[in-house]
Amino acid sequence: MEQNFQTSFIPKKPIVREAPSARPVGFLTIISIVIFFTMVISSGGIYFYKASLVSNIAKMEEQLNIAKNRFEPTKITQLQLLDKRLHASNEILASHIAVSPIFKVLSAITMKTVRYTNFSYEMGATPKDRVSVKLTGQAVGYRSVALQSDLFTKNKNLIDPVFSDLALDDKGNVIFNLEFSVDPSFVDYKQNLLTQNENDSTANNTIN
Repeated sequence: MEQNFQTSFIPKKPIVREAPSARPVGFLTIISIVIFFTMVISSGGIYFYKASLVSNIAKMEEQLNIAKNRFEPTKITQLQLLDKRLHASNEILASHIAVSPIFKVLSAITMKTVRYTNFSYEMGATPKDRVSVKLTGQAVGYRSVALQSDLFTKNKNLIDPVFSDLALDDKGNVIFNLEFSVDPSFVDYKQNLLTQNENDSTANNTIN
């Protein structure tokens, strides 16, 4: 006799499907990704910067060539030569002295009984040093020498005038040596030239 068994399985709890768990992303992976994208962006920036720099250099070279072509090479050479000559002229003027102011003073203060037979000057070691002036001359008597010495002493442009080696010549005139110094600004050629030009300009304006 066959026996039939009927069974039924009713779960007490509902069946829950397990979702696949997400694999965690490592910290090093994130850092690597950040570094990668940073390098990509930096490379792109450097590329565009380099391209811009090359373009700017090319433009500046073109502008420089245009500027050069505007001036004739021969004219530039002439201007450079002129500049050298002007520079040399300024150096000569700076080292040159004008003795005319000394002669002007001597002419103004020398008495009729005194005359000079020799004149020389010596510049100092530096442009700021005084200029030494030496003269020899003769006067009609010692009194003339004394009066002349007094006139030299009173002049502000002649520094420390000294009459020395007084003696009589065969005609009874007193011969002497004279030495004094002047400030370099007093005999500065360039300054005297500028002063003369200013005086001439003033005189012309007065006449007009």
